[in-house]
Amino acid sequence: MTPYSLAFYVDVVTTGTVLGVGTANSPEQVAEVLGPDFAEDTFSDRSMCLGYGFVEFFWDRESADAPWSGHHFTLQLHRLAHRNRTDVHDVLRAQYGRFTPRLRFEKLQRLLTRRGVPLVEIPEIPGTGPYFRTFWQPDSRVAITVIGTYGEHETPDDLRVGDVYSVHGPLRAEEVAWRRAQVQEPV
Repeated sequence: MTPYSLAFYVDVVTTGTVLGVGTANSPEQVAEVLGPDFAEDTFSDRSMCLGYGFVEFFWDRESADAPWSGHHFTLQLHRLAHRNRTDVHDVLRAQYGRFTPRLRFEKLQRLLTRRGVPLVEIPEIPGTGPYFRTFWQPDSRVAITVIGTYGEHETPDDLRVGDVYSVHGPLRAEEVAWRRAQVQEPV
């Protein structure tokens, strides 16, 4: 276990899963691994979120009778800056130890590079940059959103430039290509 639970973030970015579960898994399978202690948000009978502190999984379905289909997961790292103990779920703390209130992107990128896991910077969705910068891991399809510059307002949750704001996946290659086309960046 590395200090500051960097191993958790490296595992997520490398595998595209949280403790081995990802968007291919059902809500029941995620609950088997992460435990029954979650917050459930059902936005309608067609979309649902299970929240495990700063970790969230999302599903949707075509109708109330159809099975759930995984949509994405998100690690809302910016929440950790509030230093609320409940933001890190007990299952994650038991596996990885203490989580720090901020994650410096340079540290994460350095560890990933040492393991041969490349990150590619991709453009922000038009209208959201240059406040954030996004880096993508093509094999796992995980994206890392980093505070890029100070915006018109204070940095969210008192994060600093270079802090990781969130991690999410999957980000499909088609979405990356669309973002690049919006700024006429070569693929």
